[in-house]
Amino acid sequence: MNTISRSERFLKDKHTRIALYVMLLLLVTCCPNQLQAQVLKLDSPASYHPQPFVHPGLLHTAKDLQRIREMVAKGVEPWKSGFAVFKASPYSSAEWVPHPAEHVERSLLAGAGKNIGDLEKDVCAAYQNALMWAITGDEAHAKKAIEILNAWSATLKVFDGTDVELGAGLCGFKMTSAAEIMRTYPGWAPADIKRCQDMFMQVFYPPIQYFALWAHGNWDLACMKEMMAIGVFCDDHALFNKAVDFFYKGPGNGSLPHYIINETGQVQESGRDQAHTQLGIGHLSEMCEIGWSQGMDMYGANNNRLLKGFEYSAKYNLGEDVPFQPYTDISGRFPATHISDNGRGKLRSIYEMVLNHYKYRAKLPAGEYKYTQMAADKLRPEGAGFNADNPGYGTLLFSLQAN
Repeated sequence: MNTISRSERFLKDKHTRIALYVMLLLLVTCCPNQLQAQVLKLDSPASYHPQPFVHPGLLHTAKDLQRIREMVAKGVEPWKSGFAVFKASPYSSAEWVPHPAEHVERSLLAGAGKNIGDLEKDVCAAYQNALMWAITGDEAHAKKAIEILNAWSATLKVFDGTDVELGAGLCGFKMTSAAEIMRTYPGWAPADIKRCQDMFMQVFYPPIQYFALWAHGNWDLACMKEMMAIGVFCDDHALFNKAVDFFYKGPGNGSLPHYIINETGQVQESGRDQAHTQLGIGHLSEMCEIGWSQGMDMYGANNNRLLKGFEYSAKYNLGEDVPFQPYTDISGRFPATHISDNGRGKLRSIYEMVLNHYKYRAKLPAGEYKYTQMAADKLRPEGAGFNADNPGYGTLLFSLQAN
């Protein structure tokens, strides 16, 4: 006989869920004065990027795309193998059919959640078709990427849910990345580009504007990288500066010194699990790559703190021991006494971008990226990121030197 627990009945009731949303809203709006002050201080960040933005200028500049295109056309490794994996993905197909919706909800509440799966799939398809066009020159992919972007910008009106910061940050970043590539395509009408910009500012930005100071750092980081991306695509320097300011000294768990907590490279979520730890450091690296595209060296911040986080996480997930300092995060909600082995050994597709920066651009000694190199070697050719979390396919997209 099937039974439903009291908690399940509680969450499945529509009116109860609405009441719970109201309670959550009150908790956020009635937070302690100190937390409110921290949020409000973020509205006047330093000016990190006063000059005009480079376009395209998120994860891929025109020079980057040209390198990938030339190496794939010549059949040079490792781009050849990386492209074979990338092309085989269903999201890289020009036959993809988008499913836009007016309302998207990302929520962990039982019976809640709406259209988030369709959005996650469509943003991956938009991004990968944009790249397929940039790499192959096949206009079928350009038209598909624009079809997906236009379909959503004409339809999406509401984004909410208990996890809306994650949904808007993760999905928004991949969609913005697609749009930033496609802005160079002459077939995308200026009016449609403007409508896409309006969607990012009016639908995706509001849920991420105050970051997520109550949560684990990967939440802040999802907000931060999308805010930075919107800033570039919409030529909004205030948003860009706000995200970069949080990277360096934000009060939440997602800022660089609060996420990679010490010089050994321990991560705020190392005591939680290895999937979220890799997710978060992947977000940090994507912000650094955007900064690099715009002429900024965020990779070098705090004495290459990002690399230390990658080395620590890669070493542990490759089976070796690492030191662990008992730690309570900046919010005080997530104390950890030991490193978590949950998900240990399941490497995520985040290592190539960071390896190639420190190895070929920064030209650091090999010992400083030893475990990042080993993780990249083990994954190569790097495959898809998990859902809409990270771009993945780093062997194709971020390799800087032939084997």
